[in-house]
Amino acid sequence: MRWFRTAAVAAAAVTLAACTSADETSAGPEGELVGSGTGDECTIDSPVPVGAVLSLTGAAASYGETQRNGLELAVDQLNEAGGVTYELTVEDDQTDPKQGITVFEQFTGSDPQSVIIGPTLSNTAKQTDPIAHEAGTPVLGISNTAEGITEIGNYVFRDSLTESAVIPETVAAATEAYGLQDVVVMYSNDDAFTESGYEAFAAALDEVGVEVSETITFSKSDTEFRALLEQAASSDPDALVVSALIEAAVPLVTQAREAGMQMPIIGGNGFNSPQLMADAGDAAEGVVVGAAWNSTADDPLTTEFIQSYEDEYGAQPDQFAAQAYAGMTLVDSAVRAGCSGEREAIRENLAGLSDVPTVLGEFSFTDGRDAEHPAVVQVVEDGSFAVLE
Repeated sequence: MRWFRTAAVAAAAVTLAACTSADETSAGPEGELVGSGTGDECTIDSPVPVGAVLSLTGAAASYGETQRNGLELAVDQLNEAGGVTYELTVEDDQTDPKQGITVFEQFTGSDPQSVIIGPTLSNTAKQTDPIAHEAGTPVLGISNTAEGITEIGNYVFRDSLTESAVIPETVAAATEAYGLQDVVVMYSNDDAFTESGYEAFAAALDEVGVEVSETITFSKSDTEFRALLEQAASSDPDALVVSALIEAAVPLVTQAREAGMQMPIIGGNGFNSPQLMADAGDAAEGVVVGAAWNSTADDPLTTEFIQSYEDEYGAQPDQFAAQAYAGMTLVDSAVRAGCSGEREAIRENLAGLSDVPTVLGEFSFTDGRDAEHPAVVQVVEDGSFAVLE
């Protein structure tokens, strides 16, 4: 039986002050979500409410859709296992920070949740996570990679590796594989995530001694890049290095190949979507991307996850589905550690998680509540992500 519900936030949703105390916004009557036993033996009579704020429409919808799938699949499996059940409420932030704020106020006020998962984009998280922190509601980012997210406060966690954790490995692997000496960097300078990616790329390229012959900026909503690509080509770089969301990444890659630019294209985390291959087609071949997860990982958890996802949704999961699925695994581990679905207990037990088996690998939170697990560098080969050797 599914204990989740998907809803759309009404425009007239009640707005509560972000500084409402944790006591005033408890997820249920005191003690209702405290059970008996621990770990696999934990039993809680009432379902634990979990709110998810995802971009199901707007520019980041391609990420949000697979995140919702990953969460719903995990909730189905956890509820079937028994002992602890979860009631998942998924809301659409429309890829708009203002709408994200509305939903976070709902989840910490009129419709209180024990934990909030999301939002999809770092740009939104920087505006919404302070609401959860001030309300004493733990929030788990499953795709927020920009710097500074967890510094908002000790109720803020993420299972997504930061750009600064993945990009140095990406740059080092690409430099070795392709003998890079000079590159052109392109990035959208109006988004927290892509700006963070640019900063990580610049630092990593400097670290390995690769010269940046030119830096070119654009807007995250841009889809026409021919003039900028002509400018980039004039430098005759060994590679293009790009920090962009998928909506810009697809036309940029496509137009680069149409212009005859056959050098490697190295992308940030925004490139980690099947939409890159589906929409760019052959133009995506050879694109290099650092990632938190790869579907070819040889472990039982990944194999079972992929099979279950394909059976349920008729498609292969991507990194964002895997991070969402892992996020519910981590929430369940925290709930079972104290056999409590209360907000403060979840916060305390999330912070203590270490070496948890997940589809992302052995997972731990750092002291700063950031993700700690292996990263992987991928390259598009024959229409799929493969590990760059």
